[in-house]
Amino acid sequence: MCATFKASNRVGRAATLILGVILSGCTVVPGAHISGSGVNGVVTVQKDAVDLIPITQGLIREMRSQQAWVVQVASFVDKSKAKKMQRVLVSHGFSVFSKNVQISGENHHRVYIGPKSDESSAQAIKRKVDSRFGTQSIVLNSPEADSDSNMALQGQLEDYTYLVGAGDVLNITVWDHPELTIPQSGNRSAAEAGNVVHKDGTIFYPYVGKVPVVGRHVTKIREDITRDLGRYIKEPQVDVSVAAFRSQRVFVSGAVMEPSTVPVTNVPMTLLDALNACGGMAPDADWRSVTLTSTRGGELIKETLDLSALYQRGVLSQNRLLGPNDVLHVPRNDALKVFVMGDVMKAGTQRIDRSGLTLAEALNNVGGINEATADAAGIFVLRANDRASKLVDIYQLDASMGPMLVLSTQFRLEPMDIVYVTSAPIARWNKLLTQLTGSLSGIYQIDRINNRN
Repeated sequence: MCATFKASNRVGRAATLILGVILSGCTVVPGAHISGSGVNGVVTVQKDAVDLIPITQGLIREMRSQQAWVVQVASFVDKSKAKKMQRVLVSHGFSVFSKNVQISGENHHRVYIGPKSDESSAQAIKRKVDSRFGTQSIVLNSPEADSDSNMALQGQLEDYTYLVGAGDVLNITVWDHPELTIPQSGNRSAAEAGNVVHKDGTIFYPYVGKVPVVGRHVTKIREDITRDLGRYIKEPQVDVSVAAFRSQRVFVSGAVMEPSTVPVTNVPMTLLDALNACGGMAPDADWRSVTLTSTRGGELIKETLDLSALYQRGVLSQNRLLGPNDVLHVPRNDALKVFVMGDVMKAGTQRIDRSGLTLAEALNNVGGINEATADAAGIFVLRANDRASKLVDIYQLDASMGPMLVLSTQFRLEPMDIVYVTSAPIARWNKLLTQLTGSLSGIYQIDRINNRN
């Protein structure tokens, strides 16, 4: 009994010592508060690894902007030189547009490549173009570039031309000369009766022989056949068209209703067209992380596009003109998770749907913050930073002033964000006292039992 009593006394003295330390101003509850010396000890390890960013109206406006990145390749006073540069870039597979700018009363013709949704894609194109053509291009992401991107897509659609590929079927008609036109019947379609483009890039045509057709427009092929037939037929009237598009396709995979390949035809196909051809996106699709992998100028380029901005807000800079062998992948939304924890009514994990998730919605879904104990000035959103020099960005909402809660309805969360609500200092103190009171009460009861024995 004596040993037990001495042990209980030691525990009691230890508890009293802890309480005395707390009363003297130091805090021993993890996460409740860190003294100045504790902060210095932590921060000196990775001094700039964390950014604390207040949630303000300016930050909300900045996050809402959907700017597009473009590469300004060159600027010419001579319009013909600008057109020549455009043709060269298009021949290398780039999406090109131009714009006229007045500088000191002089008209300048600027040539751009784009738009791109991220800077890394634009920088990759800049390096490729500069090394190949000796240019000194510029990467831009200004609001002007964003507005120009809509015009860029429209210009690309207007300038689109289909180039014949191996496997296509051409339909060649020579008017008033049925012997040179392969007849069609009820059992033979134009695709079955036409001229198949061989792997060597040619077709055979009577009196002309082998005709190179791969990588050429049908108007150029018609000119060659008309010229060669002119040696045997007076002023031949020739028409050339593509009866079956079999050489080029776009691959659509992932969370779409009918994943499949979509043929590239003489009608330009945008990203929206390809998705519609596959029945649209599936209910479990991740609208914000659609990837487009394409080859432009011999270089593989991968972009991440936000189709929610395109479908819901009409941000056309997220749309694209697709080319041969482009791969469009729509991921599932399984990873679109947000974690809400801390001093809330019911902590939990939430999933971001196609309409997005705001900070206000996330807090409301867990019953809100605990008004009795939570610190309204300490609502934090932790978001991983992709840069090697940064570990995490911490966004803080100070909702101690009621009107600031409006910002929580405008702050959009991203996948794997952590929402953490801190407790008020007095609540942490009361919680600590409750824990210590319970411990001391238990020690007292043990002591009484031992004394009775």
